[in-house]
Amino acid sequence: MPTIGIIGTGMIGGAIAQRLGAKGIPATIANSRGPETLADLVAKAGPSITAGTREEAAAKDIVFVSVNWPKLQGALAGLDWNGRILVDTNNNMQKPPLPPIDIGGRASTAIVQEWAPGARVVKAFNHHFFMNLEKAPDVDGGRRVLFYAGDDEGAKAEVAKLIDQLGFFGLNLGGVEHGSRLFQSPGGPLIAHDLVKIDSPLPF
Repeated sequence: MPTIGIIGTGMIGGAIAQRLGAKGIPATIANSRGPETLADLVAKAGPSITAGTREEAAAKDIVFVSVNWPKLQGALAGLDWNGRILVDTNNNMQKPPLPPIDIGGRASTAIVQEWAPGARVVKAFNHHFFMNLEKAPDVDGGRRVLFYAGDDEGAKAEVAKLIDQLGFFGLNLGGVEHGSRLFQSPGGPLIAHDLVKIDSPLPF
């Protein structure tokens, strides 16, 4: 099983840590304030979740990055990705009340790729309110849908496996330039929709 790290422990990063912990999946979480500040989140997420440094979290096979956009480039600076998978959970917005940040009409994940050279970037886990990610993904006989997009098919396949292991239903929307824009906030038509894949006994 690939090792997992989380850089950023706010609402989205914390929710991901709790989902991993609920399944007993080991992960190392890190923030800008140091491991000693993460005791409460570690206790809440469960024994499979441990606190570490940014560099320790970034050294894992799959690394979730969940950092407020103005601080994101700095959080990625100086890290050697060497082909590891970076899961971009970010949106180009400020902290609540979430005013958008002008990125010149670009796909935000394309910018993340530039800030993390050598990483295999997959956008995912960004289009839900954090409360939906915290909750168990099984809903009314189905599974909560998580979109993902990226240009590296192998990286997407690894993220899809993890999405499935967590109990969500992953939906591949294609590459960065087209697919990620569909659930990029602000503006993406699929942002904030809480969709559920209903499991059917029929072969479709």
